[in-house]
Amino acid sequence: MLLRFAALLILVAFPLRAEEVVLGLSSDKVAITATFEGSDILIFGAVKRESPIPETPLDVVISVSGPSQPVQVRRKERQFGIWVNTDMVDLDAAPSFYAVATTGPLDKVLSSTEDLRHRVSIPRAIRSVGAASMVEDVESFTDALIRIKRDQGAYQMREGAVVFDEQTLFRTAIALPANLTEGVYSTRIFLTREGRVVSQFETVIDVRKVGLERWLFTLSREQPMLYGLMSLAIAIAAGWGASAAFQVMRRG
Repeated sequence: MLLRFAALLILVAFPLRAEEVVLGLSSDKVAITATFEGSDILIFGAVKRESPIPETPLDVVISVSGPSQPVQVRRKERQFGIWVNTDMVDLDAAPSFYAVATTGPLDKVLSSTEDLRHRVSIPRAIRSVGAASMVEDVESFTDALIRIKRDQGAYQMREGAVVFDEQTLFRTAIALPANLTEGVYSTRIFLTREGRVVSQFETVIDVRKVGLERWLFTLSREQPMLYGLMSLAIAIAAGWGASAAFQVMRRG
């Protein structure tokens, strides 16, 4: 009797989810080679249900986040005819890559409270707690970083890019740029209803250099002196080769 009562308490405290995400990726690994020009990752999945589809529709929010690192943002102003650095802010952490795809406008499918809790939107993904002591308008520096990253294709906000068929199957494609940072890319999928998160799933995409790129990267980290000498030798050889070719062309 005591065991049954304890089991009932557990079910009350942790109710079974009526809807859950079943996820798939076109690839969970991205190989960066010498000829890498970017890649598209297809993210797809389905909603598993224990009961009929509710009348209130679901929405899907997907985020892909690259490795985070501290970022220094500088403000420049024109003084006496030249551009000079005036203010500087050290942001605690900003993802090297960040993309958000949704079934509709983000402010409609995800409430501000849930965004604050799960840090889904691009501004929420950037941590700037320590920057408040450096300047008053931290948001302007954060906005500048987002604008630069967007121009580079590293930050993407794709509202309405998730296709959701019959409230069961969903899919979207995320474009990864050529200048990817190596590391683990966190992929999160949120099912939301009326702006509230009802289910969440998380997986990772492993982005690594391979082949010659991997060897050169490892050499530069483990044997920087040898890497520097090799780079110098290649530069000298390339310069000599170009000079020799130019001389041949002149004689011809």
